[in-house]
Amino acid sequence: MTILVTGATGTVGRVVVDQLLAAGQRVRALTRNPATAALPEGVQVVGADLAQPDTLRGVFDGVDRMFYLGGVLDPARAADITGQAVELAARAGVRGIVHLSGIAVTVRRPGSYEMLLDIEQVIEASGLEWTHVRPGEFAVNKLDTWGQSIRAEDVVRNAFPDALGVPIHEADIAEVATVALTRDGHAGRAYSLSGPQALSHREQAAAIGDGLGREIRFEAVTYGQARSAYIQAGIPMDIAEYILGYQAEYAEEPPAVSPDFERVTGRAGRTLAVWAADHAAELTG
Repeated sequence: MTILVTGATGTVGRVVVDQLLAAGQRVRALTRNPATAALPEGVQVVGADLAQPDTLRGVFDGVDRMFYLGGVLDPARAADITGQAVELAARAGVRGIVHLSGIAVTVRRPGSYEMLLDIEQVIEASGLEWTHVRPGEFAVNKLDTWGQSIRAEDVVRNAFPDALGVPIHEADIAEVATVALTRDGHAGRAYSLSGPQALSHREQAAAIGDGLGREIRFEAVTYGQARSAYIQAGIPMDIAEYILGYQAEYAEEPPAVSPDFERVTGRAGRTLAVWAADHAAELTG
């Protein structure tokens, strides 16, 4: 089976590529910059841009299923771009699509769910067999929010110390996508994904320390101090405020641990400590 992976150099797509290769599948990877893609041997790398349909000629030929990442598209054009892509895919004989969506569709978080919901609806109307994968908080985002202070000071600073989170390892997201791409029985399903444990931010700092084999301290700070720290770490102000906004929501209404990863894969998800161990080089100064 030949599987097309869009977003093949991204956080999840890159892991999907590796997992598909390990499963013995033929992988075609779509990237805008083939020269810098650095994808494994055996991957057919094609240069194209989903936002430019003229570049997609031949990309879908011979493809059985595809992994689709639409969340990085221009929000104003995401649904139209997706519609063009799935129409070309259907014409070429692609049978199924696994779409990386987000938990925001389920919780209806303003400012983020609308685009993802529009993309989901376009995909569902395409005539292709579809599966939506809806992860919540990516553990890997902690490299942006906490990575700098962990590397420099072995400390995590946060304005909501007791707010719970269920961060998920990107490899778990990729694993569900890979199962849906390579096995039957997942068409018409939407999987909400979380990490295996609900942990407060204090507990998350401790779990990261466990994974790294060293103590990571936790310091409670004000909202303004947390926002300033995020901005100093290179996070744009609007994104920093969005992150703090959902953390405040979680302080009032904690997110639930979803059973979907275990239902799909038959095993428990990777813990935050495992994630930290996997990213030790990026969390060590």
